Amino acid sequence: MAQKAIRLAVHGAGGRVGSRVAALAATDARFDLTARIFHRASNETGGGEAFAAENLPAALSRADVLIDFSTPDAALRALSAAAAAKKAAVVGTTGFSNVQRAQIKALSSRIPIFISPNFSLGVAVLARLARELGRLLPRYDAAIAEVHHKAKKDAPSGTALRLAQAVREGRPDQSAVPIVSQRMGGVIGDHTLSFAGPYERIDITHRAGSRALFALGALDAAFWLRRKKPGLYGMDDLLGAR
Repeated sequence: MAQKAIRLAVHGAGGRVGSRVAALAATDARFDLTARIFHRASNETGGGEAFAAENLPAALSRADVLIDFSTPDAALRALSAAAAAKKAAVVGTTGFSNVQRAQIKALSSRIPIFISPNFSLGVAVLARLARELGRLLPRYDAAIAEVHHKAKKDAPSGTALRLAQAVREGRPDQSAVPIVSQRMGGVIGDHTLSFAGPYERIDITHRAGSRALFALGALDAAFWLRRKKPGLYGMDDLLGAR
């Protein structure tokens, strides 16, 4: 028996990644794109009825899963609406404060929430390597350099912060990992993880070639999340299922 398509709502459908999510979902047999949610009402075409953000309940009534690529405040409003409607949610928004992260964790007791600053499988593997290198090379200096397009608002990036956290998980005694951030041109996302000892240095770089990478990863996360119980999930969970 064929798998029934997952009804999908995309919040932030007018943004750089959200628009890619909607475009890919419209051609993905796993999904039925039922709603595209914009900051303001839109007449754009592309599948799925267009909704303004203030009509979130109506949009969610047509969906099984919400994918969000917006702003921290808008994402919290969308997650609150998803929790009220008992809909699973995938969140790619970055720049959350500690208070907002606590709010997301509280909402995850009511619905399954998959959150990641980067939906690339390559970056997820890089985070695992960061943890392992931190453990195996405790006396080496660790640092991260990241470059993004000049319109990106948060610095350091969520991905860089995640990599730094992974290093600290491997070596709990490390209080901080230096991060150098650059905002220039139209760079989608470059991240370099470095470990340097007295006579050698290791550099591992990940470069995103297209925002379609993040959009496809978010769709994979939504498909994986569809039957999960309430809780907070991330790329490590998705990798573990492979």
